[in-house]
Amino acid sequence: MSDDTTAEAEASAVAPDPEVAVDETIVIPEETAVDPDTVQFNVMSVESVLYDLSDSSPLVHLTESDTPYRYLAIPIALPEAVALHNALDKIDGRRPGTHEVMSKILQQLKADIVAARITRYENGVFYAELDVMSPSGHDVFDCRTSDALILATRQSVRAPVLCAESVLRDYYA
Repeated sequence: MSDDTTAEAEASAVAPDPEVAVDETIVIPEETAVDPDTVQFNVMSVESVLYDLSDSSPLVHLTESDTPYRYLAIPIALPEAVALHNALDKIDGRRPGTHEVMSKILQQLKADIVAARITRYENGVFYAELDVMSPSGHDVFDCRTSDALILATRQSVRAPVLCAESVLRDYYA
């Protein structure tokens, strides 16, 4: 390619499209992190982990900390139910499990979980994210709801569990 062609290609690659308005609203895909400044979150408390032999999976019961005290019953797998029960009771296994190791890693790296947020409820599935602050900055990680609850509970100071108002509305719809 000649220098003229290269300069022309660079200019066209950098130049903005004149038909696109600069202040146009950008639609963010649902898979990205939820902006906690624009979404209303309610504080929830982990009440219990129950396993009914007539049901196919254990349920985590969360209750809203303020009125109207709505609750969520979130199905999780048996190993995660045991891990959450142990985290709630501050029980460590003889050998560290995955969540115990991750908690130790976060502690060693001086990273704190700021919150576990339940962000969406679609087709019976809950979606969550972990809000983490470390010396290198702030990050938000998409994760399974059970993992978010277990890791938030395993912190030396338990991280709050937050649930988007839209999740509670969708759950009760």
